[in-house]
Amino acid sequence: MKSTGINRKIDELGRIVLPVELRRSLNLNVKDPVEIFVDDDKIVLRKYAASNACVVTGEVSEKNIMVAGKWFSPEGIKKITAVAEAAK
Repeated sequence: MKSTGINRKIDELGRIVLPVELRRSLNLNVKDPVEIFVDDDKIVLRKYAASNACVVTGEVSEKNIMVAGKWFSPEGIKKITAVAEAAK
């Protein structure tokens, strides 16, 4: 684990502000869900990704299928196919 050199104080409601540079580098946007883990004495934050979310569209659906270890929605497969066809 590497240090960012950033220190923040917890406010009265238990909130911590993540600096915009950090949010940008980790692709964290307003209203993105974040998972919270505890590892011994450490708090770990990670952008939440549903286990079967499509890697192209981000859609979570029972119709998604796993291909080569990645989840794809029917719409994601159409987009990938269209890109592959255009590249020919």
